[in-house]
Amino acid sequence: MDKKEQIIEAAIDLFAQKGFEGTSIRDLASKADVNVAMVNYYFGSKDKLFEALVELKAASGRVTLEGLLRDKNLGSIEKIDKIIESYIERLFLNRKFHRVLHQEMIMNQRESLQDSITTLLLPNSLAIKAIITEGIERGEFKQVDVTLTMVSLIGTINQLLLSKKYCLKLLNKQDDYVPYDDPEFRERVSVHLKGLMRAHLLMHPGA
Repeated sequence: MDKKEQIIEAAIDLFAQKGFEGTSIRDLASKADVNVAMVNYYFGSKDKLFEALVELKAASGRVTLEGLLRDKNLGSIEKIDKIIESYIERLFLNRKFHRVLHQEMIMNQRESLQDSITTLLLPNSLAIKAIITEGIERGEFKQVDVTLTMVSLIGTINQLLLSKKYCLKLLNKQDDYVPYDDPEFRERVSVHLKGLMRAHLLMHPGA
């Protein structure tokens, strides 16, 4: 990793452990093994560092979604399957970042940062909505509430990742079990969401 990537990775760890407010620029520099001036050189402020972090993670998902939108060979439900697989893969692997992002969104303490986060994430949500809308226009999907369908899809994964303790209670597992590292659990989530979306979206759910 270059120095900029080191700082971003350090920020994900520290924000997850100590929260945005509890993490100082000096903490970030120490964790990334760089000096404070270098953090300021690359990002200018902690808010700008957070924005860069969100942009980096959102961009990778955007590439996948835009590729699906352009793909003429896949059916609409196949595109939904790909979205589910992609989101589960990325969010399970990046759960620390996911937790940090939602902490910041929920606390809503910095309006300008909230605006930046929303702007960065919105294209991904719009791409999912466009894929669902395309399915309706093709006659492959029922007439559903597109926005709430998108929220239901992503919200299910979000709920699992927000709290390990909550997830363990739901699954009736011991504290040493890490659901996000369990391929069987990941597959269980994937199969469930695909079935849920088929039942909700398809004219003939058994298809």
